[in-house]
Amino acid sequence: MEDMIFGTGPYAVSQPVTRTEDPRLLRGGGNYTDDKNLEGQAYAVFVRSPMAHGDIRAVNISAAKAAPGVLAVLTSADIEAAGLGTLPNNLPVKSKDGTPLIKPPRPILATDRVRHVGEPVVAIIAETLAQAQDAAELVELDIAPLPPVTTMDDAVRDGAPQLHAEAPHNVCLDFQMGDATATAKAFDEAAHVTKLHLDNNRCFVSAMEPRAAIGDFEDDRYVLHVCSQGVMGMRNTLAGAIFNVEPEKVHVITSDVGGSFGMKAMPYHEYPVIMLAAKQLGRPVKWTADRSESCISDHQGRASQFEAELALDKDGKFLAARVTGLADMGGYLTGTGPLAQSVNIGKNLPCMYTTPAIDVNMRCVFTNTIYVGAYRGAGRPEGNYIMERLVDTAAREMGIDPIQLRRRNLVPSSAMPYKAASGQIIDSGDFEPMLVQAVAASDWAGFEDRRANAKARGKDRGIGVCAYLEVTAPAGKENGGIRFGEDGRVTMVSGTLDYGQGHRATFGQIVSARLGIPFEKLDLLQGDSDELLVGGGTGGSRSVIAAGGAFYEAAAEVIEKGKAVAGHVLEAAVEDIEFENGDFRISGTDRTINLLDLAAKARELGGANGLPDSLDVNLVHDTAPSAFPNGVHVAEVEIDPDTGVTEVVKYTVVDDFGNMINPLLVGGQVHGGVVQGIGQALMEDVVYDDDGQLVTGSYMDYALPRADQVPDIVFLDHPVPATTNVLGAKGAGEAGVSGALPALMNAVVDALAGYGVKTINMPATPEKVWHAIHG
Repeated sequence: MEDMIFGTGPYAVSQPVTRTEDPRLLRGGGNYTDDKNLEGQAYAVFVRSPMAHGDIRAVNISAAKAAPGVLAVLTSADIEAAGLGTLPNNLPVKSKDGTPLIKPPRPILATDRVRHVGEPVVAIIAETLAQAQDAAELVELDIAPLPPVTTMDDAVRDGAPQLHAEAPHNVCLDFQMGDATATAKAFDEAAHVTKLHLDNNRCFVSAMEPRAAIGDFEDDRYVLHVCSQGVMGMRNTLAGAIFNVEPEKVHVITSDVGGSFGMKAMPYHEYPVIMLAAKQLGRPVKWTADRSESCISDHQGRASQFEAELALDKDGKFLAARVTGLADMGGYLTGTGPLAQSVNIGKNLPCMYTTPAIDVNMRCVFTNTIYVGAYRGAGRPEGNYIMERLVDTAAREMGIDPIQLRRRNLVPSSAMPYKAASGQIIDSGDFEPMLVQAVAASDWAGFEDRRANAKARGKDRGIGVCAYLEVTAPAGKENGGIRFGEDGRVTMVSGTLDYGQGHRATFGQIVSARLGIPFEKLDLLQGDSDELLVGGGTGGSRSVIAAGGAFYEAAAEVIEKGKAVAGHVLEAAVEDIEFENGDFRISGTDRTINLLDLAAKARELGGANGLPDSLDVNLVHDTAPSAFPNGVHVAEVEIDPDTGVTEVVKYTVVDDFGNMINPLLVGGQVHGGVVQGIGQALMEDVVYDDDGQLVTGSYMDYALPRADQVPDIVFLDHPVPATTNVLGAKGAGEAGVSGALPALMNAVVDALAGYGVKTINMPATPEKVWHAIHG
């Protein structure tokens, strides 16, 4: 990496720069989708299925159509008459027999059958929201109930109700990854085999901002204002799969977004409905979910279970790992469908160990529950959770210290680049010294004194460790644009999208360091599909790698264009022009011109003498391959044996994110991930009854972590720059969850070990912990 990318001063790369949008947001200046109102807009309300499984015999909308203020009532017949498609899944993943993923149609509005509570059946469009709500109460749904299947085990039982004719036994994917023969041989020869059943509890995504959208139709184009994770993917899917029009016929606009965690990446049922209604009515149509509606219309996360095994020799060396499991897809496939619970588990299972062989077998099944999609980490936490729970359990069973067992199996730095059993090539890492650093930073040696102190207070204290390694999203394409405005400001253009990450600060540090542009003069444009060439959106912990690389390449092109113009202005040969710290200089002289001044001069010249008519650059960047963020989490918990309440009392993180562009914002990402890990590990659980009714349909029934349940999180750095991208970065957005889940659950099991408890599944609620203690 070139030293010049780091820049100098308070906004240089590696400096802790605060998010530039925070003052505006804290003053109430946010512009979220629900804040928008277009002239003449109408309002949409959806009538949803109250049943989890049933055949639609009749839908009576006559009273609703006659209700005051109602402009339109749409059903599946209207969607079909307009020629709209269905919500797609484009994953190329295959079953182990080579057959493709089974993809039953996911209708925009239910046609002949409903497959989960909350499936939209009718859309009401009215002058006001209240009128639409009132009219929705008048819709009569005649649904003949069918037997529901609400658990993964029930879904694959002989004689189970079938959700889709295309998916026998409710299985859409029978996935296998790894060397099954080598794995079986390793288990046959193992001195010790550890086995665990692990539940990966279903979670609400719980983004702070509910989903919202405004559909419009103007200048013979569909327009959608929507909260998303990237406008280009949203545009292309709506245009190609649903409306069957050229991409340019759909304009997607995203402003501020209040969190997403994977949930807002893909189109949902509501979006094409309001876009079609806007076209037919000749006026915008707005829809915003309330929180209860979010619980039955947003895709949910996790929802899988595993039979996990680890084979070891007599000295504790890992020989192989094997996973056999089920993953719940809900009633339909989302756009990301089974990816998290199949491919991504396999990629992430080896962690930072030399395990020679793996065998991952996952059946992805349909149930009469709400569909499941990507949720922060999307398979990365699962792969690490499986391995790290196995390692801690094996250590206890074999009487080996859990730190020492890990040290015996870590990939040494000298082996890099290392080909893992998953087939992934880990380019860099310094695992053992990082583990040693985490042990020291967490005062592991002093833990027994803390345990004794807790016991004297009537509490059971436990300690858990996790040595995780993630595989970020693979290579793709990203927009890198730099525009020089007449007002002296510079706009960075990217197809990623900020929904809480602080992109403007981070990307600004890169561009400022590379081009010497004052940080405060930089703006960021992301959420307008008309302004972009391509866009990979934000997800998979790849934004800095993808967009940072794009801006790095764009900056190099700006410099080259600038040298041509500077040569003309300074009356020197282009090869004699140097660029440094924002100035073009004739080599060996003090004759210079600043980049911003040169940009103005280029506009003034207007392309005369064959020169560029501006210094603007807009390019498509081929992004770098996956990176491998890794780290060690150490958690300590205290459990009250009388109530089963678990308190997280100490938390230490040592991470390798390569070169951190902005360590302050990276630390914030880690903190947020750890808190989400606390939620899943200790309290969060989406529950359905046997009829497929959502029992945890509000935050009165679904627990989220609160501030007083989160300890101080010590965040330390052990950087080893990635060798596969120009910034040396590794991605940090999802790693906090991957480390937190196993560290916390290992700590809970350690605290309960004195009661003879060998394992406990997430979430470790007070009730579950109390029963584990008291038998």
